[in-house]
Amino acid sequence: MSFDKDAQDWLEAELADTLDEEWEIELEDSILSREIKKIYQKEHPDMLERSIYFRELLRLQAELIKFHDWVQETGQKVVVLFEGRDSAGKGGVIKRITQRLNPRVVRVVALPAPSDREKSQWYFQRYVPHLPAAGEVVLFDRSWYNRSGVERVMGFADEDQVEQFFQDVPEFERMLVRSGIKVVKYWFSITDEEQQMRFLMRIHDPMKQWKLSPMDLQSRIRWEDYTKAKEDTFFRTNIPEAPWYIVEGNDKKRARLNCIDHLLSLFDYHEIPHEEIHLPERIYKKDYERAVLPPELYVPKKY
Repeated sequence: MSFDKDAQDWLEAELADTLDEEWEIELEDSILSREIKKIYQKEHPDMLERSIYFRELLRLQAELIKFHDWVQETGQKVVVLFEGRDSAGKGGVIKRITQRLNPRVVRVVALPAPSDREKSQWYFQRYVPHLPAAGEVVLFDRSWYNRSGVERVMGFADEDQVEQFFQDVPEFERMLVRSGIKVVKYWFSITDEEQQMRFLMRIHDPMKQWKLSPMDLQSRIRWEDYTKAKEDTFFRTNIPEAPWYIVEGNDKKRARLNCIDHLLSLFDYHEIPHEEIHLPERIYKKDYERAVLPPELYVPKKY
């Protein structure tokens, strides 16, 4: 009886830890200066209730676990590209997708600016090593579409290089599809006003200031240039084998739920049956004595 009560208490504590983890992640949206928070809430009067959001998020994450098991069991190869303006919410949805999944099966690729050596290579070369093997899902937090976006707008690639990219990328993605890789492309779309608000939030939130870079600030100045680059990208690269999907991102919570739900809808996955797991009995050896370790090896108990 005591064991059952202890087990129940432990399970309740584990559930509380799970919810606490969600709250910690959500803090990134709530640690704002008081005045900016007031403005933000005024701009978003119909924000999704937190209880509904958590319920749906946990339900979708349970489905992601089934999807993850199916990918691994059936040897699927999946690439998901997340593109969009700075602060559009790409990182937030990636975080929720991967939160409860095995990082050996579902991994994130966020490449830094190319090195001088990489700049001399075939443009797609540095992305190829990160493509999935059988039973893997790779999420690109920005991708080869840097060339038609930030590189084009900021002058890191000239018009000839951009034109070559537009000619090459459809065939590159068709090659991936022919090799058995499912390619999914998401663009997170936010308004000018919403991006301005999110940048202000980052400026006034010490926990988010690291997210701001000189490139981000330039993206505000060059808003219209980025819009034109986005429109050209859609026009030149929206192919049947790998179409673009636009996620309306002004409401972060709805954007996350909509994106995850849509991603799951693209696959005819099913639950993989697992053998029942039994915890084996521990083996006790009478002559074993646990060593006493020196106290300096332990982390100080400050909390």
